Amino acid sequence: MKEFVLIFRTSPNPDFNPSPEQAQEMMTSWMNWMGSIAAQDKLASQGSRLGISDAKVVQPNNVVTNGPFTEIKEFINGFIIVKTDSVEDAIAIAKECPMVKGGGGNVEVRRAVSPEDNS
Repeated sequence: MKEFVLIFRTSPNPDFNPSPEQAQEMMTSWMNWMGSIAAQDKLASQGSRLGISDAKVVQPNNVVTNGPFTEIKEFINGFIIVKTDSVEDAIAIAKECPMVKGGGGNVEVRRAVSPEDNS
């Protein structure tokens, strides 16, 4: 089996303010989706959500700026790692993500490779 990183991207939406019920529904959808991946023994790592309040970008010449950049249209919200036989299988998992099915975001699918693999 190969490992694929599912990278969750969202667009900033200052008007999005879900009710407690909507927030609970979103959380339940995520838990059910993650549980279904784990039940198939395809969840290699639960990954993590990524915060933005303490984010910095380190650039050449020791330049450190606040990040993620405010002018970007999307930012990385988090990731998980799944193990599947093919990229098509990883895409099928990503298509069921609550973020894609009405959550206002998208999922980037990337194969995790060894240091020797330049593909």
